[in-house]
Amino acid sequence: MARRVAIVGAALSDCGRVDTRSPFELHYQAASRAIADAGLTKADVDGFGSNGMGLLAPVEVAEYLGLRPTWADGTGVGGSTWEFMVEHAAAAIESGHAEVVLLVYGSTTRADLKAGRRSANLSFGARGPVQFDAPFGHTLIAKYAMAARRHMHEFGTTVEQLAEIAVSSRYNASLNPDAYYRDPITVDDVQGSRMMADPLTKLHCCIRSDGGGAVVLTSEERARDLPKPPVWVLGTGEATSHTTMSEWEDFTESPAARSGRLAFGRAGVSPADIDVCQLYDAFTPMVLLTFEALGFCAKGEGGPFVEDGRMRVGGALPTNTDGGGLSACHPGMRGMFLLVEAVKQLRGECGERQVAGAELACVNGTGGWFSSAGTCILGVG
Repeated sequence: MARRVAIVGAALSDCGRVDTRSPFELHYQAASRAIADAGLTKADVDGFGSNGMGLLAPVEVAEYLGLRPTWADGTGVGGSTWEFMVEHAAAAIESGHAEVVLLVYGSTTRADLKAGRRSANLSFGARGPVQFDAPFGHTLIAKYAMAARRHMHEFGTTVEQLAEIAVSSRYNASLNPDAYYRDPITVDDVQGSRMMADPLTKLHCCIRSDGGGAVVLTSEERARDLPKPPVWVLGTGEATSHTTMSEWEDFTESPAARSGRLAFGRAGVSPADIDVCQLYDAFTPMVLLTFEALGFCAKGEGGPFVEDGRMRVGGALPTNTDGGGLSACHPGMRGMFLLVEAVKQLRGECGERQVAGAELACVNGTGGWFSSAGTCILGVG
């Protein structure tokens, strides 16, 4: 980039069990806290991105926040939306179309499901190509179970190796006072939990929570005058794949293979340089396929790669250091939470779960059922 761009503010709303606030209120909490974290005011914000809430998102959310941006993004590609938006915001700032961009997300998924205000069936009432999967019972978890089984068939991956991903995530969550679940679990616990879609049991699956988050991006010139160290957007990449399972050419490959190649190439670094990873983990196979796609290990070697506690804080490649969607927080689209945790790690603000000397982070969001992927390489210094 000719003009460097940095994330200068990052914050979460109330998270976990939030029964008394609306999604709009969580947007407000996250946005106001992130703007304050950046040392700015809402009058400084001229760019805005949001998705997943409102009739005309991001217009309705911006109105609720009292913003009138002159640059806006409402991209919707599932859980990777926020990584896509970082690329778009960085490009807008680099080109001078915006100077301070706020990206924000909030959801009360847990509370809404509990109150019967929404359904967990993503295919209900679907139109277009997705409708042709629905009669065969292709729920979201079933799609991931198919990918897991294919990986096990082709490469000998074991269900115990997949379970270690959940165990390591829970270990990290035990160090995070704000994580939804913190009690330790074992591989036997994961395998002994209720079967959801073979081979995935309940503890192979993300939790349901409420929560929101926001990040603020700006130019290098503006960042110099702000109170906290900037976290530079060094490289980004985005890619899409499929929505219909019949159109997925390889059940063992994430589109992160393409978004990651772009992000690492643009950042001028390699997976070997990365100190900490934040990878979308709606289900354990998602993490395994993402490690392979990004080049942290060869294709087919994801099982052995994760089985030695590598993902844990203190391990060789600390990953999902807040506990991830498997244990800490997952309100529906987790990509925003990956960015917030990465920024806090690079700024050294994570307390007991802090990765010592973290200077480079790889963030990868996955949308749908490996339908999209957005990768961001972030760094300090």
